[in-house]
Formats: sequence, structure tokens, C-alpha cells
Amino acid sequence: MSETPAVSENIECEAAADRQKAMLQRLARVEGQIRGIQAMIRRGEPCEAVAQQFSASRSALDKAYRLMLTCLIEETLQEPDQNAAEAVERVRKIFIKYT
Repeated sequence: MSETPAVSENIECEAAADRQKAMLQRLARVEGQIRGIQAMIRRGEPCEAVAQQFSASRSALDKAYRLMLTCLIEETLQEPDQNAAEAVERVRKIFIKYT
């Protein structure tokens, strides 16, 4: 007899798939912004206009990065077989390493 996954496991899988799809869409938008910057430079648009688009692209990429970092921290806190002190130490190391 095969075991059926618990409902909460299915919800977690769906949530992970939704997060992955959202992250890929966000990165595709950033990629489009970067291509737009390249086109602006090729057209010789004013530096201020290019700088404005750089700023928007950086902000979008920074937000995607923060969301990914949040995901990493959530995964760390959900690891089985670790006590609270270990989890806090792992999160501290993540912040030091990636921020």
C-alpha cells in the first residue's frame, strides 16, 4: 500500500512551486530591464536616464535577493534535528555571509 503525502506536505510543495515561479518571473523582469539599459546605451540616451534605469534594475534585483534570502532562512529554521540555539546560530551565519 502506497503512502499518500500529508495535506500540509502538498501545500508546502505548491507554495514552493509558486515561490519558484514568482522568483523566475521577477528575474525575467530584471533581465528585461538590463536589456533595456543596453539598448539605451546603444542609442546614446542621456546618462541620467540610463542611471535611473540602473537604479530601478538594482532595486528589483535587491528585492529578489531579499526574497531568496528569506527562503533560505525559512528552510534553515524548518530543518529537523536542530535545536533553537543551532537554528539561531545558522541564521546568524547566513546573515554574515550573504549580507
